[in-house]
Amino acid sequence: MARKQQRKTGRLILVITLIVLALAVVVWQVILPKDDTVYVSAEAASTRTIIQTVNAIGKIQPEFQVKLSSEASGEIVFLGVRDGDTVRKGQVLVRIRPDIVETQLEQTEAAAEASRLSITIAKAELDRSDADLKRITELYKKDFATREEMDRVKAAYESAAGRYAQAKADYNRSLGALRQTKATADRTTIVSPMDGVVTFLAVEQGEKVVGTATMQGTEIMRIANLNTMNAWVDVDENDVALLSVGDTARVRVDALPDTTYTGVVYEISHSPKSTGIGTQDEVVNFEVRIRFLDADDRMRPGMSVSVDIETETKDSVVAVPIQSLTIDKGQLTQTDTEDDNWRVKDKKVEQAEKRRDRPQSMVWMIKGTSVVPRAVETGISDQGFIEITSGLAAGETFVTGPYHAVTKLLSPGTTVRIEAPEDRRKRFDKMRSE
Repeated sequence: MARKQQRKTGRLILVITLIVLALAVVVWQVILPKDDTVYVSAEAASTRTIIQTVNAIGKIQPEFQVKLSSEASGEIVFLGVRDGDTVRKGQVLVRIRPDIVETQLEQTEAAAEASRLSITIAKAELDRSDADLKRITELYKKDFATREEMDRVKAAYESAAGRYAQAKADYNRSLGALRQTKATADRTTIVSPMDGVVTFLAVEQGEKVVGTATMQGTEIMRIANLNTMNAWVDVDENDVALLSVGDTARVRVDALPDTTYTGVVYEISHSPKSTGIGTQDEVVNFEVRIRFLDADDRMRPGMSVSVDIETETKDSVVAVPIQSLTIDKGQLTQTDTEDDNWRVKDKKVEQAEKRRDRPQSMVWMIKGTSVVPRAVETGISDQGFIEITSGLAAGETFVTGPYHAVTKLLSPGTTVRIEAPEDRRKRFDKMRSE
């Protein structure tokens, strides 16, 4: 009996305990006020220099580069340079075995001599025909020769004159072929057309090359002047209009990560480079050429580069960190939030509509222990800051982060507590350790 009484008492105590805990939870969640304080970082607006840049990637190219090809066919019997060698203008680079060309030269010389002899034969025949014509003409005047004989010798003379003219033309043609063959024979020796460095070598001694005078033959090597180096980059069509010849560029070479080089834009292409035409992946770029002002001997043609082209600079303007800027969500429309297939519509009309319906930019201003929104107008931006053209004055305090709080947690009147970034890291580290 005592055991049953103890069990009943224990159950009663357990039920009372559960009820008390449930009431405590209700009081905690409903009756007691919640702490909705958001921890944020804040700072006073200040002035700074904003440099707007356009980013692009490309390759290093020399100022001058020559591709050397063969105009004579045959085997390479001499190769006087290797890849990377420095050469001088007029230096002998390659010799091609001239046996085939020499055979052609002998044939054209023989043909020229035969044409010359044909002229001699035709001239003798012409002289004989001329003498016959004069003799028959005299006889015809004295009526000692018939009209038929006169016509016959006159036709023979004209025929001999035509053969003589043809023989001279054939001789001139054979002389032209002879000069061409001699020029081809001279081209079995290839010399450097400029001072420079061999940047590409496509053949080895003993290989055979195919030459032609009417089109490019076998490419043998490339010689480049590496004293002046350029970066050829592709700039998006939306950014190329911001560029001007003379703009300063900061160039980073992937293979030389320890240095940032200075360059200047000296040429902007007017011809587009399109890829993926007719598809959703269509991209239109324009080639921009940048000349290095402080070239490095370690640079090689073909190295990858990334550049920041400075298109506009403004000094002493009010600027805020880009992550502190958000938009007035009350102005968002369905068009702004949906990912519509904009390529189906007229591109210019679509872009104009998006610019017109673009939500108002704003920052969160500190007012006591809470925040209020402030609409602002923006200008140019750089890697981390954006210019504020109106709506914010230097010295006014605004929320700078964290980004999640700026874009998601804050609303008009939200209670905030200003916290330094170092303190936030310590608090997060403590929460993770617990």
